[in-house]
Amino acid sequence: MGFQKMTEIQERGLPAILKGKDLLAQAKTGSGKTAAFAIGLLHKLEPQSYRTQALILCPTRELADQVSKETRLLARAIPNIKIVTLCGGKPIGPQLASLEHHPHIVVGTPGRILKHLQKRSLKLDGLKTLVLDEADRMLDMGFHEDIMRIIDKTPRERQTLLFSATYPDQIKEISDDIQNNPVDIRVESVHDNKKIQQVFYEIQKGNRTRALVSLLQHYRPESSLVFCNRKQQCQELADELWQQGFHALALHGDLEQRERDQVLVQFSNKSSSILIATDVAARGLDIKDLPAVINFELSPDPEIHIHRIGRTGRAGSKGLAISLFMASEQFRVKAIKEYLNSPVRIDKASSLKTRENFRLKPPMVTLSINGGRKDKLRAGDILGALTSETGLAGKKIGKIDISDSVSYVAVEYTVSKQALKILSAGKIKGRKFRIRKLR
Repeated sequence: MGFQKMTEIQERGLPAILKGKDLLAQAKTGSGKTAAFAIGLLHKLEPQSYRTQALILCPTRELADQVSKETRLLARAIPNIKIVTLCGGKPIGPQLASLEHHPHIVVGTPGRILKHLQKRSLKLDGLKTLVLDEADRMLDMGFHEDIMRIIDKTPRERQTLLFSATYPDQIKEISDDIQNNPVDIRVESVHDNKKIQQVFYEIQKGNRTRALVSLLQHYRPESSLVFCNRKQQCQELADELWQQGFHALALHGDLEQRERDQVLVQFSNKSSSILIATDVAARGLDIKDLPAVINFELSPDPEIHIHRIGRTGRAGSKGLAISLFMASEQFRVKAIKEYLNSPVRIDKASSLKTRENFRLKPPMVTLSINGGRKDKLRAGDILGALTSETGLAGKKIGKIDISDSVSYVAVEYTVSKQALKILSAGKIKGRKFRIRKLR
């Protein structure tokens, strides 16, 4: 999988996990915690025993999907391991069918896990390991009661691993309730200033959107994640940027699951340049090589600010974190400074070099195919349909995402019309599918 050495959370957490001890760990986004707990629970899994031996609770479906994928990769060397993802926003019927033969590992969100426990379609009497991933966000989202009801259905003799990006009092309280003498690990939550260039820009009232456009024109990041504090503002800002010629998409709680999936696919495969999100919606986003994070508004919590900017400058690459603030928000900048225990760079928005008529054009376009895993489609089938005897070069094809009933393929903008024509006129795996271009 390309791992060269252990991250700090792996180095400090794995020995305790492998000894079967409970773990209470604070670790920032991108710290490698998924591999730490997944390696630990896979190590003591009994593949021949067809019962649910590990449960991983996550705050959002996006994070659950990401954790499932990484756990599957780590489990490749163990034959016949069954991993099931159970989240809301999806029909319960197929999930019931997948639980008829008990999975070894279940990953899911608290609401849907609880529903399956109530229906008795999920049994946890053989559980060995319980993982609460991003527990602080689950508590923020009001899942405390659901989590406690789920835990009531698990054996008392189990290993409980609790991971949290922040460390509010509630985390200590829930740890005291559900864990047994946990090993307490705090991995440095402040990001490396050498990897992340952080700049604050003071703006005038009413100039926020204009300042954001100036930032995009000045820095020209290939892709950027923009944070707002309210979901309504996300959609309004995306619409406004779209009107100004930028390919911007919003991610917030009012979107249907299908729309959320499309937004994430387009941003991660470079078909959209700008993703605008709230903190809750952005949990579980695993966007590699993200050049820039922009705080359209400062978070009231400096710890959340650090969590936001930690999404850039990951895996050894350099990142850019830009924040907009008005004079009346100086106290928030001061709180961040004190939290970082270091000065921060503050510039005037007037110092930005704007370029008239400059637009960020995403390099890729996403094509949607109305067939997926249930139709036995694989990435190779889609790639073959696009390149076999068509004259279209494989290097023009980007990321391919396949879900149960729909697939997405990113193609370079320059060949998008040709690719759409090829797939619309031709067949994939001997079958015709409906193809459309996402805007």
